[in-house]
Amino acid sequence: MKLVTFSVRGRRSIGKVAGAQVIDLAASDAALPSTMLELLQAGPAAMERVRALEAAGAVTWPLADVRLEAPVPNPSKFLAIGMNYKKHVQEAIELGVKVPDSQVWFNKQVSCVNGPFDPVQLPFASTQLDYEAELGVVIGRRCRHVSVQDAPSVVAGYTIVNDVSARDWQMRSPTMTLGKSFNTHGPFGPWLVTPDEIGDPHGLRLRTLVNGEVRQDDNTRDMIYNVWEQIAYLSTVMTLEPGDVLATGTPSGVAVAMKPPRFVQVGDVMRVEIERIGHIEALVVAEPR
Repeated sequence: MKLVTFSVRGRRSIGKVAGAQVIDLAASDAALPSTMLELLQAGPAAMERVRALEAAGAVTWPLADVRLEAPVPNPSKFLAIGMNYKKHVQEAIELGVKVPDSQVWFNKQVSCVNGPFDPVQLPFASTQLDYEAELGVVIGRRCRHVSVQDAPSVVAGYTIVNDVSARDWQMRSPTMTLGKSFNTHGPFGPWLVTPDEIGDPHGLRLRTLVNGEVRQDDNTRDMIYNVWEQIAYLSTVMTLEPGDVLATGTPSGVAVAMKPPRFVQVGDVMRVEIERIGHIEALVVAEPR
């Protein structure tokens, strides 16, 4: 299934994509919640009700007529792993970044969450705006101390993340959080794709294009730490909650590593594609003063 959070005619709801239509879940079945977070918290029984809903007899909207929002607009955590692709690690080494021998995680503050097709702001406090194509993982149930073997069972689905980065702010601090958390710098979507439609998440092609030019082109099989290892590692430290978003790393080709760097500017269009999920796209605009 492809599950969406959408707005239409002044109201926000959640839906299931059925071809060129969106089934409005709460409007079609009063037993279903009206937000993605509540749906994930409701567990397998609610998800089965969603799976059983058909467009015939349901309240539907043309997909082209709705505004798609971040699938989980209000996650409790938005976490991202750094330097998790082999060639990207080499880029980091060439830039003088110390590469540790364990997983490197940082927060993207949830105030950065942005819709999959909404504009991304170039902050007036930054001149080094960068993109990062990443497979996003959304947690489906509350969990702690999850083994690598059991990790697939806690995944609600997959999405596309552009881990937008203000590199000048990222490099100012021992932690990356400030440079990763400007408003609008967490676009993801366009939907949450359930695991049955993805299969093994470690064989998906992902690309970034800026104004149609391919900047990143790699495959999730080249992760250093796979999705299951990431979940096991994080859940050793903290309880993961339904709706938590994990960005699983970016491949080589980021703007800061180009010679010379080619940061994105106002008017540029960033497009991130992942096989079997789709794409998200953002116009870069100036931050309003």
